[in-house]
Amino acid sequence: MSIEKKKIIRAKDVIRKGITTIDGMATAQEAAAKMRSEQKRCLLVEKRHSDDAWGIVVVQDFIKEVLVADRSPNEVHIYEIMTKPVITIPADMDIRYVARLLFNCGIRRAPVEENGELIGMISLSSLILDNEFF
Repeated sequence: MSIEKKKIIRAKDVIRKGITTIDGMATAQEAAAKMRSEQKRCLLVEKRHSDDAWGIVVVQDFIKEVLVADRSPNEVHIYEIMTKPVITIPADMDIRYVARLLFNCGIRRAPVEENGELIGMISLSSLILDNEFF
C-alpha cells in the first residue's frame, strides 16, 4: 500500500508577479486611467515614509466612493477612498490558509510578501482559476 504525499501549494506558487503602485495624492481619475492602461483590478498605495503602512484601492472603492456617491473623479484623492493598512500574505503560506484568511477578512486580493519585499498579488480567483488545486 502506498501513501501518496500531497504537494503543498504556497502563496508564492500562484501569485501574479509585479505590483502596480500609486501615490495617495493622485486623483481617482488618474488611478482609474492607470488601472485601465495596466489592466489591473487594484493598486497599492505607496507608503509616505518607512514607518508608514501600504494602502490599497480596488475597483469596488471607485464604485462605492465615487460613482454611487456622485463625486467627481478628478476631485477625489486616492487617500480618501483607499483601505489602509493592507493585509499582506507571507509567500510561504499554504494556499488553504490564504483562502481562509482572505475569506474571513472579507477581501478578494492581497499583496504577497517575502523577506520584507512585496513580490506579487494573490486573489481568491487566482487560487481557483490559476492553479491545479481543483
